[in-house]
Amino acid sequence: MPYLGMGVHVVVALYFAVHAVRSGQDRYWLMVLFMFPLLGSVVYAFAVWLPEQRHSRHGRALAGNVRRLLDPDRALREAQDAFDTAATTEHRLRLADALLDAGRAGDALAHYRGALSGIHRDDPDIQVRLARALLESGEAAQARQLLDVLIARRPDYRSADGHLIYARAVAATGDRAKAREEFDALTGYSSGFQAHAHYAQCLADWGENGRARELCAQTLARAQRLPAHVRRLHKPELDRLRALDKRLTAC
Repeated sequence: MPYLGMGVHVVVALYFAVHAVRSGQDRYWLMVLFMFPLLGSVVYAFAVWLPEQRHSRHGRALAGNVRRLLDPDRALREAQDAFDTAATTEHRLRLADALLDAGRAGDALAHYRGALSGIHRDDPDIQVRLARALLESGEAAQARQLLDVLIARRPDYRSADGHLIYARAVAATGDRAKAREEFDALTGYSSGFQAHAHYAQCLADWGENGRARELCAQTLARAQRLPAHVRRLHKPELDRLRALDKRLTAC
């Protein structure tokens, strides 16, 4: 066991040594790491590696996930405090978004509707967010109607998020032909995998298991060709596709 422990220390020291060389750190860090594998690695981690990770995209995402895990209501609490201090449209929207993310879509509705006033009365971005809240509140027909009106009024407006919300609302109202048309268009241009995950689930719900499995397989194969950091960004959607594919395969 002591040899195993020493081996781990050396591997960690090697990892930090490679990091030091690639990131252009002073060469004395190599001496510190190899002369004192355990202590040197700890010092390097706190002095160089952790501060650098904190400013990286992955590091910020990790820190955000940790904060949400330790204090899941923090964003909602801060949004509520900001709105109570100054009931501006910006703060109202921030609170509505926080409520929606917290699974309280019904409570978010009033704030989105309240934001659609004055110069923001016809704001398409706010209407899309309201449509999402309606959809997640179980009001798919209202969400679709709202977006149909938006499409008629602003045919030049483009929003991938809005398109996905529209496709989901159309599917939820039972219009399979229109939903299929929208999802086919979405999966054709979408850079992410949310549309694919929702479409595959819809196909499975419609009893089209073969088509659902085909979509899962094609999407997962495409994702596998992407860099690891890109796959990490889309992990929730890819995990959903894997779980659905596994469940359909077992049927």
